[in-house]
Formats: sequence, structure tokens, C-alpha cells
Amino acid sequence: MPIIRTNGDVMLHFRPAYSRWACTLALSLSALCVSLPSHSYDDYQLPSLGGAPVSVSNEEFRLGRAWLRQFRAQAPQWQDPIVSDYLESLVARLAPYSQLGSLQTTTVMVDNRSLNAFAVPGGVVGINSGLFAFAEDEGAFVSVIAHELGHLSQRHYARGSARAEQTQLPAMAAMLAGMLIAASGGGDAGIATAMGSQAALIQDQLTYSRRFEQEADRIGLQAMAEAGYDPEAMVRMFDTMQRLSRLQGGTPPEFLLTHPVSDSRLSDAQARVSQLSVASRYTSDTLYDMMRARALLSIYRNSPQQAASRLAQEDAEEPALRYINALIDAHNGQTDRALQTLDQLANELPDYGMLPASAANVALEAQRYDEAISRSQRLLRLMPNYLPAQLTLAEAQLQRDPEAAYDLLRDITTQHPESPQGFNLLAEAAGRSGFNGWGHLARAEHLQLTGRVDRGIRQLSIAKDAAQQENDTQALARIEQRREAFLEYREALEKF
Repeated sequence: MPIIRTNGDVMLHFRPAYSRWACTLALSLSALCVSLPSHSYDDYQLPSLGGAPVSVSNEEFRLGRAWLRQFRAQAPQWQDPIVSDYLESLVARLAPYSQLGSLQTTTVMVDNRSLNAFAVPGGVVGINSGLFAFAEDEGAFVSVIAHELGHLSQRHYARGSARAEQTQLPAMAAMLAGMLIAASGGGDAGIATAMGSQAALIQDQLTYSRRFEQEADRIGLQAMAEAGYDPEAMVRMFDTMQRLSRLQGGTPPEFLLTHPVSDSRLSDAQARVSQLSVASRYTSDTLYDMMRARALLSIYRNSPQQAASRLAQEDAEEPALRYINALIDAHNGQTDRALQTLDQLANELPDYGMLPASAANVALEAQRYDEAISRSQRLLRLMPNYLPAQLTLAEAQLQRDPEAAYDLLRDITTQHPESPQGFNLLAEAAGRSGFNGWGHLARAEHLQLTGRVDRGIRQLSIAKDAAQQENDTQALARIEQRREAFLEYREALEKF
């Protein structure tokens, strides 16, 4: 989903020709890796827009994951484990109803106040921090994610390029490269790369895009209803976008260049909402407002009070206002006051594990390592695999008991093999604990996850030497196994 620009707090600038094409690519590449579900729109008395599914190769999946590594290397990452866990749980809630089959998704968050969300082959779902700024309630936010999952499930790129089967993989690699340059601010070079000899195929995507948008809307609306979210939120989002487009006059937001919200699309969505019944309603606007608080603090990092003022002006729930003020207190060095507020909120809202996790992180940032450890351990007794608490505990243990941190981080990276932050901490913990072979291996994993595969391969050689000196046969076996995988990663990256 390409970027929405608004005046004011969400950044406003336009590169019309380049962004139209680049954003089209982001949508047309939404999903390559799943099979169509057994039921059809006829089950819901809706007309079908889609055709037969196109079989998808492992090569396409590999290209999508290679793209993610390159994206991490070039786009500024928003490192917030609490928000990341929320995003992953939201995707996991929608996924069973989004016709994704066995596709395993992974999420990435971008430190950019421009509103953007995207989905690419390999099940990669990404958002900018600006999405939280634009979507003032959870329903609006969910509607964007549900729409993107709809693109994934319907494999719109594969269907749109069916007439170019012989060149599908080269075309995909070229387009992903163009998206990558576009996402990292490469200007017109992005569209030049993406177009190349594939101009006719990209034109096909423009031809199909409006139909695909309606199809993704329909999948998203159904998923929202079945997951317990009010699908009317998507209609409200469309209405907001349509009004925004009219306000912008002859220069509509980039989002609407490839997601045109016509009256017919709006009425189609409204008609479908009227046919849907919502399952056991699930709402967490208070939790969403707290996540939004964290996003706004990231966006207004140099003027945090502005984030609090905006949250208050946009009718955030009262606990979220207290939450953002506690984080601001922590930022200003008033740690005791911040912790007192967070503890009160945790007592009032005991189901929100992110509150004690926030308190533990506040203690960590204040270098109260023993308190961060005790708070994290207390939370993990209730939520044993809660990643934000695990990462805070590991980082605090690095200062007190590196071997304990090493053991914990080995577990974390086993459970979360796509976590650059986990491997970065593991490399440090292994080094401090004298496990040099494993430490260099963890550093290599961090390098490959962030798109620096050649450096990762060189790091594996250093890891091998260290493991030989330590006579660590287990590490040596793992290093050789990972070398083969790294070479495959490099082969996929070379396609860009």
C-alpha cells in the first residue's frame, strides 16, 4: 500500500511520476506464496472478481525474503519490541480469516512518519510509524492491515503477470529492486530500475489494479468481521481518504493514485458490510491508543509533549493519556514518577502485559539493571514467551550476568530466527561469556538479516576459526550448515 500524505503532522511531498509507479509495484507484489481457499465469494453471495490461482515457486518466496533483507539494510528500522509484538498479534488474529493458507508472515516496521503499509512475496507485512499517526482508532488501523493481507492471499502480482510466465521471476526481481530503491529514497532511479524491459508488464498492473483493490477490500472486510472487528471501519477509512483527496484537489495523496476511492468502490464496500455479521466482538482501543502513543513519541522524538497533545486532541482513552505522560516522565529523567504511574495502570489493566514490560524497559533505560531484571522475570512468570520482556531481561542481564543473557538469547533467536535485534544482543552476550565461535556466528546472522550477506559470509570464516580454537564441534557443525544457507541468500540477493 503506497504512502498517504497529509498536510500537517504526516509528511507532505510528492514525486508524482515516480511514486505512482513505485506504489503500484508495492501493491502488485502483494502475495505470491499461498493457495486460494476452498470457498468462494459465492458462499457470501458476492460476485467473484478473481481467477484461478497461479502456482508459486520456492524461488519467488526466496526473492521476497531476500528483498526483506535488502530493505532492512536501506530503510530506517523502527525498533520497538512492544509495538512489534502488537502488530504481529494483530496479523496473527486476522490471518486465519484472510485466506492465507499455510503462508507464514513476518513483519517489519519502518521509522518514517509518512503513512505507508505494504505486503510483498514471502509473507512480508510492513508498516511505517506514520500509519499509527493517521489511523486514529484500531478499526482504521486493522482495515489497512486486512486489506494488505487480502492482496497477499489473492496473489495479485502472480495473477497480473500471468501473460508473462516466461519472464515472471526476472520481472519480479526487477520490480522488487525498484521498490527497494523507492523505499530507501532513491528517487527516479527506483522507477527506472523497476521499469527496464518490463514496461508492458507494469502497464498490465495498472489495468488490473482497480479490480485487485476491490478484491482485497472484500477479503479484508470478511476477515475483519470473522476476527471480531467491525468492518464498517474500512468504510470510514475510505470516506476519510475520499475527503482527503478532495481537499488535495489536483494533487491527490499518493495512496489514492493506486488505491482510488471512487464512489463505486465506497458503495461496494458499504453493500458488503451490510451483508456481514461480526463474530464475537473484539475491541482494544485502549491498547491501540497506547501503541499509538509509542508511535507518536517516535515521530515527535524531539518534542514529546507534542505527541501527548495530539493524542489528547484526538480523543485517546484516559489510560493511554496517563501512559504517554509516564513515558515522557521517563524521558525527562523522572523515573520514579513514571514507574509509579505504570504500576498503577498495570494494576487497573492486568491483562495488558505491555504495561509491566514498559515499566521494566523504563528501569533498563534508567540503568536500574537489577530492577529491570526483577520486573522482567516477574512478568515472564505470567507470560513465559513474551518477547518484549525477554529482550529487556537479556539486555539487563548483559550488565549483571552475561552467561544468563547468553542462554536466554540462544532461546530467543531459536524461537525468532528473523530477529536482528536478538542476534545483535546474542553476539554481545556470547563475546562477554567467552563463547567466541557462537558470538561470531551470531554476528554473521545479524549481518545477513540486515542485507549484508557478503560480510556475513566473511564473519562465518572468523567464527569457524574461533570455534576450532575452542574445539567446539557443535558450533563448527552449525557454522557449516549456515554457510550453505548464506550462499543461497547471496544467490537470491544477486537477482537484484
